[in-house]
Amino acid sequence: MAKCAICDKTQSNGKKLSITRSHISKRSPRTWKPNLRTVKAVIDGEVKRIHVCAKCLKNGKVKRA
Repeated sequence: MAKCAICDKTQSNGKKLSITRSHISKRSPRTWKPNLRTVKAVIDGEVKRIHVCAKCLKNGKVKRA
């Protein structure tokens, strides 16, 4: 399972709700996956490829090569 190298974000599980006539009639399982990107980043002075979520990239938590 892939996860973010910075914030350790992984997939989360839950229920998908089917709403008909103002009642929740069916619940089926689903997963939410993080928006991961493979980037070249500088880690300990070396350039490495890591999986990083888009939120960490946007916030500038990763020093790109």
